[in-house]
Amino acid sequence: MFSDKQKPRAMNEIGGQPNRIEKNTKIKGDIISEADFRIDGKLDGNVKTSGKVVIGKDGYIHGKVECVNADIEGSFNGELLVSDLLSLKSSAVIEGTVSVNKLAVEPGATFNASCSMGGGKGTAGLKSSNNGAAKAS
Repeated sequence: MFSDKQKPRAMNEIGGQPNRIEKNTKIKGDIISEADFRIDGKLDGNVKTSGKVVIGKDGYIHGKVECVNADIEGSFNGELLVSDLLSLKSSAVIEGTVSVNKLAVEPGATFNASCSMGGGKGTAGLKSSNNGAAKAS
């Protein structure tokens, strides 16, 4: 009568529920997940996921991030490898190296990184380097 089998569950994430690091939480270490990941706190380490990474406005990551998609409102310093779309909100601050397929930048975002963009495997990518701080306008 109350069986879960009767109702199909909506699963937005491939690996189940999204993971979160809440504000005022600091983690040091590496994270591997198949689900989406949202960081509103601070992470000193690496993240590898087959889902999406979201860095909230107060979030900060120092390390290496490998993901399919990323939305960044907060700060990132390190190596960022996004196989599809990287979306930088106006409050984002990015430093380090970035490899991405597609890039969307809102006015006001700070992008101080070496960036390589490419289509897919076997495709010659567009290479660009920015050695100084840049503000999208």
